[in-house]
Amino acid sequence: MQSLLPFAGFYFTYFTFQGMFSPFWGLYLESLSFSAWQISILMALSTFARIVAPGFWGWLADKSGRRRNIIITTSILSAASFCLVGLHNGFWWIFVCLAVSHFFWAAALPLVEASTAYLTRENPGRYSRVRVWGSIGFVCLAMTGGYLLDWMGIAATPWIVSVLLIGVALTAFKVPDVVTQSRSKPAGPIWETLKKPVVMALFACCFLQAFAHGPYYTFYSLGLKDFGYDKGAVGMLWALGVIVEIGVFMLMPRIMRRFGLEALMLTSLVAAVLRFGLIATCLASPAIAAFAQALHALTYALHHASAIGLINRMFAEQHHGRAQGLYIIASFGVGGSGGGLIGGLIWPHGGVLPTFTMSAVAALIGVFVCLRWLRAKH
Repeated sequence: MQSLLPFAGFYFTYFTFQGMFSPFWGLYLESLSFSAWQISILMALSTFARIVAPGFWGWLADKSGRRRNIIITTSILSAASFCLVGLHNGFWWIFVCLAVSHFFWAAALPLVEASTAYLTRENPGRYSRVRVWGSIGFVCLAMTGGYLLDWMGIAATPWIVSVLLIGVALTAFKVPDVVTQSRSKPAGPIWETLKKPVVMALFACCFLQAFAHGPYYTFYSLGLKDFGYDKGAVGMLWALGVIVEIGVFMLMPRIMRRFGLEALMLTSLVAAVLRFGLIATCLASPAIAAFAQALHALTYALHHASAIGLINRMFAEQHHGRAQGLYIIASFGVGGSGGGLIGGLIWPHGGVLPTFTMSAVAALIGVFVCLRWLRAKH
């Protein structure tokens, strides 16, 4: 059996980058006096890249059969491009550098996800035991990043992030190629699977969940700052969400043995309605803010693990690379960037309340889609 340790190491370093970028990049952009719309555009680049990049890289990996080479090359180019960000504070300079960096950055994760899902296909719950190391990496930086920036200054943010991306590139060299078993019966066109109503419903649920999270990844830290939370508290709240996420990932083998994947998807969407409703109305209360963050275990970990499991089940193994890429496109790409950009339009007209109310409504629509077309098919 192939070792899963290199994949755990990649997840760890990949999400240490996320642990610094997600909570603090918006604060760095605000320190450069960018407007809410400019911040939303720059923050959306990471999600917009997931519209363009994963499908192309997934197709290339499936055709060439050389996932490892693509993972290594794109990780190196992503780190090299991001190192240029801190050389100038102009909007268009940062825009171009980020766009290039994120195009390459978006390539590696779906390919690693496809390999991990394949290696754990006989026991899908094991996937979560590997993926949890990404959550641990996120927590390490989210908990310490605020204090690090208090010490070094907010201007050090791009350089810290660059170092973390170099770490991702280094661990990419340890990720092995995963060769799938050949099948005597060739898979049909991937479109034959994509046009099934149950598959379209799954991607719709993923889109709506990511759309709901778009404003969270863009404006949550700014909202906390507006309510008087300091950088340390911001980092701790982000870390809290991922700490409970770790617990869910660790329990996923047991959870999946007891509950169907469609039921878990529904639960994640219901939890998102509650979570973003609380953020919209009660963010001033530290206790309620902490509870809302604890729901991240359901809105992200439970959602992501169930989505990976459903995709692995619905698509032929020959299509897993492209299917994972399409999942990233539909959710973190189109959904996340769309939610973040629309949040940028709403934010100046009321801040937290209308922006996160929109998130709650998007998740509620996802609940109806899941009940009508996805869960009913189980």
